[in-house]
Amino acid sequence: MNWKVIATILVLTSLFLTGCMYPAEKLAENQIPYTDQIQAVQQAVNTFKEDNGGILPIKTREAATPIYQKYPIDFKKIAPKYLAEPPGNAFESGGIFQYVLVDVETNPTVKLLDLRMVDKIRDIKLRIKSNGYPPYKEQLADNVYTIDFDELGYKQEPFAISPFTNQNLSFVVSTDAEVFVDYRQDLYKQLKESDKQVKPGEDIRYILVENSMFVPAYSLPYTIDENNEPVFLMQ
Repeated sequence: MNWKVIATILVLTSLFLTGCMYPAEKLAENQIPYTDQIQAVQQAVNTFKEDNGGILPIKTREAATPIYQKYPIDFKKIAPKYLAEPPGNAFESGGIFQYVLVDVETNPTVKLLDLRMVDKIRDIKLRIKSNGYPPYKEQLADNVYTIDFDELGYKQEPFAISPFTNQNLSFVVSTDAEVFVDYRQDLYKQLKESDKQVKPGEDIRYILVENSMFVPAYSLPYTIDENNEPVFLMQ
């Protein structure tokens, strides 16, 4: 075989393999949470805050926005001056995580919001709208119900994958047709494994956030009952 032909084959093979490998590498970069990336963003947030009289580099959200979705980081304010570019796993870079802040008043801390559940919630809400009303199944608390997914045309019940435990979490619906992820399994596990003292009537979602990179996105508030088990907190 002519050496030029061999060389051409080798070049084409190399390009093909590179093309096959790149998406997998990019996929890993976009979907894996890295501690060092969070730390880099945290440092950028801290420095920005120091340089701007305590102002935080966050996007403006309405006052009624749920607490764990309320303070998304605005990378346009910190990159490239304080951070070369948004991390590869950030939504702004095509990733599946939104970088958010918690404890903004006392100790602004960077956490991740897993966006993979957004599409499922959007689909459920569209089907509810098409159905004309939420098909309630079982009442879990005042204004909180499980969903009759058969009535919405699902062959299999949709679920969200917990960023805390990798468990499959159910969706619930409120009487105003808002759809939420039910984190009671995660909270139950955390309560059993820790010696954290919580009180009835307080929102206990923070126990998931404290020792994790994540926030419980699209969640309702929870507290504990007389058996120290998680229940929905009615406000």
